[in-house]
Amino acid sequence: MQGNGEHHANDERLPATARAAGFASPFDRAEWFDLLTAHGFAGHGRIDARGIAGTTNAWLPLRVEAPGDLAGLTNWYSFSIRPLFDGGDDRGGALRALFADLRRQAARLMLYPVVDPDALAAALRAAGWWVKTVPAGDRHWLDLGEMDHDAWWASRPGALRNTVQRKAKKGVVDIQLLTDFDPGSWAVYEQIYAASWKPEEGDPALLRAFAEMENARGTFRMGIARIDGVPVAAQYWTVEDGTAFIHKLAHVEDSLKASPGTLLSAALFRHVIEVDGVKRIDFGTGNDGYKRDWMNRHDPLWRIEAFNPSRLAAWGPALKAFLHSLFRKDS
Repeated sequence: MQGNGEHHANDERLPATARAAGFASPFDRAEWFDLLTAHGFAGHGRIDARGIAGTTNAWLPLRVEAPGDLAGLTNWYSFSIRPLFDGGDDRGGALRALFADLRRQAARLMLYPVVDPDALAAALRAAGWWVKTVPAGDRHWLDLGEMDHDAWWASRPGALRNTVQRKAKKGVVDIQLLTDFDPGSWAVYEQIYAASWKPEEGDPALLRAFAEMENARGTFRMGIARIDGVPVAAQYWTVEDGTAFIHKLAHVEDSLKASPGTLLSAALFRHVIEVDGVKRIDFGTGNDGYKRDWMNRHDPLWRIEAFNPSRLAAWGPALKAFLHSLFRKDS
């Protein structure tokens, strides 16, 4: 039996016991949303939307973009946004209740990045929303299946394998792998990032706090590459529930001939596969060409736009959104 949807803002916060369906992710935990909130990513206010069906609770952390305009509580570090659950097994009913209740609160709702939009879109439509799903980005990931490290490596492009073999043989690049956070190593990462081709870090304080939080959970992994003792490349990963997540990587431009970033990636892939025993590696958002060399899966990411037909404020934006889709199909 489906219960009545209930909406709770900060007076009843997302419980630490809530989990997403499927494999765990660092972006599905109450601590992550609390971190985003503490660093100013909750817009005009945070809402931990809740729906109940029997003993099942569905939760979805949201931010207020403007009065009546809600979005998933994410930022540029987030790999995805998806509902969380605790209690019983009626997840579909609890999710429908959540979205039905949100119709009393909002004219519009936007969720991005979404890996699998079907269940969310179906629950929104069942709760009376007009829904548009739009492909908006890409994700590359590795599904090892039954492959061990050597079998996976043999499946990679010959150019990549030859580069690693040739550059490693020269012995120019020294690799350090860390499984514990320390301020000195993090300062090295920040130094490399500042000297890299990357744009200015969006929120370095948040990223460091995230790394420290993951270190406390035992999921922190970092690699640093040096040439003649000088740090030239660094990567920050985490590992949990059989998945490695690649969060940040950077290298100094004038070190490219030695391929320190490639050698560092190869060392980290080997470590998480052989030592941590992962079966999946997630390269996050973005369609950078080099990711195809390392990964064997590519999926679109989605943006879900939902409009509440009971709110006149939603009609204009909904009409514009659906007409835009229609014209794109005809062009």
